[in-house]
Order: sequence, then C-alpha cells, then structure tokens
Amino acid sequence: MFASLRLYNYRLWFAGALVANVGTWMQRIAQDWLVLTELSDNSGIAVGIVTGLQFVPAVLLTPYAGVLADRLDKRKLLLATQGAMGLLAAALGLLVLLGHAELWHVYVFALLLGIASAFDVPARQTFVAELVPPSGLPNAVALNSASFNAARMIGPAVAGLLIAVVGPGWVFLINAVSFAATIAAMLVMRTSELRTVPRTPRAKGQLRAGVAYVRHRSDIVLIMIVVFVVGGIGLNFQLTSAVMAKVEFGRDAGEYGLLGSILALGSLAGALVAARRKRPRVRVVIMAAFGYAISATLLALAPTYELFALACIPAGFSSLTMLTSANAAIQVSTDPAFRGRVMSLYVVVLFAGNPIGSPLVGWIADAWGPRWSIGVGAIAAFVVAAGAAVWAGRKWEVEVRYRIGKRPHLQLTNADERSSARSQSQPAHQSQPAHQSQPVESEPVTAATAAGAPEPATPERSTQESVTPEPALREPAPPEPVRSQPAAPEAASLAPDIRGPEPLTPSGTDPADPVEPAAPATPPARGPADRPARRRRRPARLTGTTPRP
Repeated sequence: MFASLRLYNYRLWFAGALVANVGTWMQRIAQDWLVLTELSDNSGIAVGIVTGLQFVPAVLLTPYAGVLADRLDKRKLLLATQGAMGLLAAALGLLVLLGHAELWHVYVFALLLGIASAFDVPARQTFVAELVPPSGLPNAVALNSASFNAARMIGPAVAGLLIAVVGPGWVFLINAVSFAATIAAMLVMRTSELRTVPRTPRAKGQLRAGVAYVRHRSDIVLIMIVVFVVGGIGLNFQLTSAVMAKVEFGRDAGEYGLLGSILALGSLAGALVAARRKRPRVRVVIMAAFGYAISATLLALAPTYELFALACIPAGFSSLTMLTSANAAIQVSTDPAFRGRVMSLYVVVLFAGNPIGSPLVGWIADAWGPRWSIGVGAIAAFVVAAGAAVWAGRKWEVEVRYRIGKRPHLQLTNADERSSARSQSQPAHQSQPAHQSQPVESEPVTAATAAGAPEPATPERSTQESVTPEPALREPAPPEPVRSQPAAPEAASLAPDIRGPEPLTPSGTDPADPVEPAAPATPPARGPADRPARRRRRPARLTGTTPRP
C-alpha cells in the first residue's frame, strides 16, 4: 500500500505536499466563510461565484499549461507556481487583517489563484512519473490522493478553530507559509534519482495532437464525461456543506469545518483502498459514480446534522474512488510523450464543470433550498453513470457473470479480456516437455504459432511421421539417414499449416483427401524407430540353418 514511500524523492514530495495541502484547505474554508458571513448576507450565489472564478482559468489556460509541462523541466515549473500561490495567499491575508477587504477583492484574488493553479496542476500531476518507476505509478497517484484527503480532513477542522479564535486573515497567512514546505522539498531532492521522461520539442500543432490523441481513445473520453458531470454538479462540497450547516441546521464555523473533516475521512479511506489496486479500470470509475449517487441521496435526505455528518463518509469514499481511479487509469494508459497534454485536458474537463455547476447549484440552494443543491447532484451522477454503463456494455461487449466460490463476486469482462483469457488457457498439453529437444524443422511452426496460427502437431506425432516406412521394404540404412530422409517431406507437410488454418493430418496429406487405412506392413504408431530394422535382420541370423518342417 505504501510502496512508493520507500523512495527518497517521493517521501520528500509526499511530506511537502501534505503540509501545503493542509494550508490550501484551510484557506478554502476561510475564504468561503469570509464571503458567506462577512462580505455577503449568507449568499450562496456569492460563494458559488468565488468557487467558479478559481476554475475559469483552468478551463482556458490548462491546455497550454499541459504543453509547457511536456516541454519544460516540471520541477522548475512547480517551484514558480508554488511560489506565486504563496505570495497571493499572503497578500489576501494582509488585506483582510488590515480591514480593507471587499467582496470584489476576493473575486480578483480567486481569479489570480486560479491562473497560478492552472499552470501548477498539469506539472504536479505528471511530475509523479519522474519520482517513481512506471510500475509504481498507480500506487503513487493513490498516495497523492491520500495526502490530499488527509489534508482535507485536517485543514477544515483547524481552519474552523482558527476562524473562531483569530479570524480568517491569519488563516490566509498560515497558508502562505505552508507553500514553503513544497518548495523546500523540491530543492533538496536528489536530481540524479529523478527518472528521465522524454520532453516534447517545441513545434506547431502540439495541442491539436493531444486533442486528437484523446479523441481516438474511447476509454479516456468516457472517463472525462463521467468526471465532468459528477464533478461539475455533484462535487460542490464547499458550497453545499456551508449552506447546509448555516441555513439548514443553524451551525457555526466550527461545525462547518467538522463536516469537511468527516468528508475527508471517507475520502482518505477511498484513497488508501485505491493504493492497493494495481490495475485501475474504467469500470471502477462508473461503479464509484453509482456509489456517489446513492450517498448523495442520503446526504440530501438527512434530517439532522449528526446524520448528515455520518452520510459524509460514504460520499467522500465514493467520490474519491472515482477521481483517483480516473486519474490513475488515464496516466497509466497514456503515452509518456502525450501525458502532460492529456492530463491537462483531463483537468480542464474536471474543472470546467465548476464555473457552470457552482453558480447553478448556488442558485438552486437559494431558490429551492439547500437540500435540493445536493439532490440535483445525486440525480446527475445516477444519469451519467447509467448512460456510461449502457454505452460501455454495447461498445466493448461487456459481460457480467456471478462467480460462486470461496469469495462470491460479480465478474465484468470485455471482449479483449475474454480473448486474452482464451489464448492463455489454450493447449498447455500441446506444448513440448522441457526434457525433449525441439526438432529443427519445427522452428517455422513456432513462429506461426506465435502469430496466431493453429497449433502444430505434438513432438510425439512428428517422431512417428519421420519413421513411417516406405510401402516396399528396402535394405536397412544407417540410423542417421533413416531419421533425416523424412525431414523434407515433413517440412513440406507443415507448410500449409504456416500459411493457413488447415490442420495437419496423421499422414501429412491434404485434409480434403480421404485418409486410407494404414498398410499392414506399417508398424504401430507407438513402435520405436529401429523396429523395421530388427525385422530385416531376423532372416539374416537364420541363414545357413535347416528350415523347420
């Protein structure tokens, strides 16, 4: 589960990212609470606009940031983006502490933070591939999600406490200091242990090439559609938790921050489960979307604050399972030369739903009530998951079977997996035993078999074909010529097997011709090679004797 932490550079990255993520979550909670309670009159729309402004730059700039991530040194690019976000957090904190902050100021800082994040995310997503070997990439991606959600569990709780004690301005300053942890971790990394990833040289049409690559990958397109709908309409926890805590249940900042921590507890569990999964699959993304639809329904119907907080655990688990599986499935299956651009398009799709979904969900919270702001996300998740499951079942010929055994379970397989399983389970009995030597004539057949041609005759059958005698007995020949004479006919009889699917017959003739019964002089198939020679020598030993009457 924690295999990637054995590597020095990844341990530094994990620790620095954990500290920075805690500060980031603290700022998000403080920013939303500042807008909701001090700069507006409990306006869900204002909170939605702030959230949306953070993601608008991701939609417009992240594709170009992905091109830069494929071209430039990702470590140096991350040093620049992390420093910029730290400076923005410090400036906003000073503005709030000095008492000059207004709503439009928060809008501007949210937009600038979104611009810096747009260039940070593709480099941060793909930099992990330089820290771990390819086989450890799914584990590293899952541990990154675990770090993010551990911070999501710690940050809101600490933020709620600090907001109540010292106010949101100091929370922004603490976040500014937390970015120093990531910068320090990257500065002390052992650059000699970083894995070399091919960089894309500067050329025209690189963004179009990335889009074309994604367009021809139906699995990536399906993942992006599910993430876009669920992420844009359903995953607005900051907004929905704020209005539910304040408006529906009448709680203060401490209880609001506690909801974020409980939600992160379920997300952390989902990330740790994903770290054990070696092969991320599209089916996991779809099933997790179904799970989120169910858990979001429970959130919308929760009658009390305590039950709402309890329902946050499965909601966090299912949503994080979906996002982690989507991220890992795309990264593992993408060509390294396109990884930065593909991940930037994934981030665009993930964030593109927020500028549309967040204001819409905020309007629904004001017009229909906080519960409907969660219920509409549950409906959207169910619809897109059901549509994706039906499309994938028809496109990839998915079969669902129930396996009964020690661990009864549902098994989903597509056409490629069934074909691969059949080819692996095909004729182990036809392979040659290790103690027998492979005839020289069978080398072309081995190549044909590897290409998918029918399996050649077994070594035992080849041996009896090579010793089948002529219709008329002749003088015995030395052992070497007897074995070598049928070599050419045997190779000729194997030629149709190489060119086409006609199987070999016992006599080596055309399968369309009828097979005549063997002549009486033909020895049994199980007879050794020297039996005809013994029959010819037997009269020679009786020469000069008197025949018996």
